[in-house]
Amino acid sequence: MARCTAPVYGHRTASGAAACPACGGRYGRYSGYSYGSYSSPSYSSPGSSGGGSGSSARPRWSRAGSSVAYTPAEVQALTPIRETVEKLAPRPDIRDVFLCHAWDDRGAAAKELHDLLESRGVSVWFSEKDVALGTPLLREIDRGLAKSRVGIVLVTPALLRRLQGEGIADKELSALLARDLLVPIVHGTTYEALREVSPLLGSRSGLSTAEAPMADVAAKLAELVTL
Repeated sequence: MARCTAPVYGHRTASGAAACPACGGRYGRYSGYSYGSYSSPSYSSPGSSGGGSGSSARPRWSRAGSSVAYTPAEVQALTPIRETVEKLAPRPDIRDVFLCHAWDDRGAAAKELHDLLESRGVSVWFSEKDVALGTPLLREIDRGLAKSRVGIVLVTPALLRRLQGEGIADKELSALLARDLLVPIVHGTTYEALREVSPLLGSRSGLSTAEAPMADVAAKLAELVTL
């Protein structure tokens, strides 16, 4: 009988769930403190067999001729968010993405992700450019959240430290968790470490730079939010 790999490898990354011999590509979505099954989304997977992390799939929102490669589990994880994005009424004043990050990452990983997204035409709410000196930070964060389609949380060791201290990042995260438009991006740490600090955020399936470079993660996010 196949044994579940969750105790060792975790199931919160997209390919981690798909690679488990016991659980396969099942998608767990947070609902209270229990996990419900999500109906299989419709996507084509040319040349794909099974649901392992080594196979590839083409989500329906991926542009023709796109070179961005997804695993079937990533398509499952991102499909509900894409469906919600599509239901939002088009607004000229709304940003594509709200980027939640730790202060210590503002000039490193957070800026890298911001720059990669904007180079692909994604409009990003980023505190380093959107909050003027002397402006109340929390008020601007509230406005940014209200006018963004999708929330991205860059999960790094620095963010985990800030969450334990209940700083600004914790307030942003609390607001994002109240919405069903949240994608964690794990960078330089693990989902196991995240669950120890924030079980709610750790229950969300997302993307990891341990499985693909930051540039590839940004490409997937850009396709996800582009209408």
